Amino acid sequence: MQFVRRDRSGRSGGIVGYPLDRLHEEVAYIAYHFHWPRDEILELEHGERQRWVEEIANINRRLNKVSEESS
Repeated sequence: MQFVRRDRSGRSGGIVGYPLDRLHEEVAYIAYHFHWPRDEILELEHGERQRWVEEIANINRRLNKVSEESS
């Protein structure tokens, strides 16, 4: 999620920031699943970090589906 600053005319002026809570959530999620150090995760580009979060979520969905099917 990115926030865009707009001036009074409604034109966009660039990225203002990224919610700190969301950043912590992404770092914790990746660190928990991959055991990567915090600093290494923070060095990832925003898009790459989000991609890893999505890949982990895909793996978890597949594992949960298999688990439910075998129950």
